[in-house]
Amino acid sequence: MAEPLVVARGLAKAYRTPAGPVSVLEGLDLEVAAGERVAIVGASGVGKSTLLHVLGTLDRADAGTLQIAGRDAFALPEPERCAFRNRTLGFVFQFHHLLPEFSALENVSMPLLLARKPLPEAQAAAQQLLDEVGLRERTAHRPGMLSGGEQQRVAVARALAGAPRLLLADEPTGDLDAATGERLAGLLFELARSRGLTVVLATHNAALAASCDRVIRLDAGRLAPA
Repeated sequence: MAEPLVVARGLAKAYRTPAGPVSVLEGLDLEVAAGERVAIVGASGVGKSTLLHVLGTLDRADAGTLQIAGRDAFALPEPERCAFRNRTLGFVFQFHHLLPEFSALENVSMPLLLARKPLPEAQAAAQQLLDEVGLRERTAHRPGMLSGGEQQRVAVARALAGAPRLLLADEPTGDLDAATGERLAGLLFELARSRGLTVVLATHNAALAASCDRVIRLDAGRLAPA
């Protein structure tokens, strides 16, 4: 097996509520090899999204360590962690979170512009990605002019814009009908294969999970083979 791209040890995370702290992750360990596709399954509310947010450095664990591509993700100062996230990680969520006032091309260009790529270079790369996801004729359309499946394809293109090594997907087909979700999943995995990406996704979709290399279940704050 390839060397791990992700190594998490002892991750713990709790949320404060009026009734007291609610523990979500409890001493969770995870290794993901470079190029591996891993599905995280489990009941609603068990903490799958929290885990992806922690792995994506969008949220900080209360305890434990996280190494991604050999870097201690929790030890990085905030500006450096943001830059590392933009260079190394891509995110696809259940709801596309596209900026409604911008076109598809502008939405996909955004991560590259944030990385200080020149505008012509960013737009050329965004156009190439939109071509790859089958939206060559829709680049000037704003999200409100696109179908749900098209919006999610724009979101996939945006996630790949920075040439990440790790793609984190939280219920990427959860807001789509079965047929559209199946096409989106096939596209996502084909793009990941062609780029040698590592993928960790959370899903309730049994067929999507089964198409991954490994399926693990989150229960009581820990992971176990499904």
